[in-house]
Amino acid sequence: MTVKIMADSACDLPLSFYEENDAILFPLKVHINDTEYEDLRTIQPKEVYDQIRAGNLPKTSQASPAGFKEVFTELAENKQDGIYIAFSSQLSGTYQTAVMIAQQVKEEYPDFNLSIIDTKCASLGYGLVVMEAARMAKENFSKEEIVKAVQFHSQHMEHLFTVDDLDHLAKGGRVSKASAFVGGLLNIKPLLNVEDGKLVPLEKIRGKKKLLRRIVEVMKERGVGFENQIVGISQADDFETATEMKNMIMEELKAKEVIITSIGAAVGSHTGPGTIAIFFLNKLPS
Repeated sequence: MTVKIMADSACDLPLSFYEENDAILFPLKVHINDTEYEDLRTIQPKEVYDQIRAGNLPKTSQASPAGFKEVFTELAENKQDGIYIAFSSQLSGTYQTAVMIAQQVKEEYPDFNLSIIDTKCASLGYGLVVMEAARMAKENFSKEEIVKAVQFHSQHMEHLFTVDDLDHLAKGGRVSKASAFVGGLLNIKPLLNVEDGKLVPLEKIRGKKKLLRRIVEVMKERGVGFENQIVGISQADDFETATEMKNMIMEELKAKEVIITSIGAAVGSHTGPGTIAIFFLNKLPS
């Protein structure tokens, strides 16, 4: 029996990924105008971006505790090993909730072999970790081998991203209000990254072209062996810029593969439209 891989919707992988890899999705919740939606299942990213542009700010909440309880109990009853790969605990309470529910289930099923891993990653950076785990599960790697790979990829995943408006992140408490600034009139773009699971502003760059070039420079400084790794790009209603970024990465870094996905409704509620994020490893498995 293969190891069951589980992830939440903040990994920004499409619904088809879960179906094709027999993986389990725990959707985060998105709240707009007093209506609750399940990320990826009952709301699509474009709806969120349209609402933000119309002045309606969505709120989000963590994945359902009842959902964790149901899935974990079923796996325990079937004596199936599982790995829940979680969104950064610095950005959501979902990881802590899963740990709490797992403890409850293990009281009833002490032999339940479940690992819960806090990736400290977000969006498609987190998604690339989940993709590697799903690949290994399909190829019948042991649970221990998959856990080790997930931990390695999580620890060495770089996140670089830019947003159109840092106010969205500040309002959601994802960056401090002191680090948010208004640059639209001056065409100033923020470049941010993730350090220990938290969003941290890196630089302010004037102009989109300079920003994209700077991202490639930082990738050269931090990344390794691009010809042997998959680079991820996630975008919030700006496929054109994501494609431009992909072409630059393929041309200058000769990446093995570059995949583009949409930033999901939950993560996109905090980043807002126009966000572009790039993910890659700073060390490759030996």
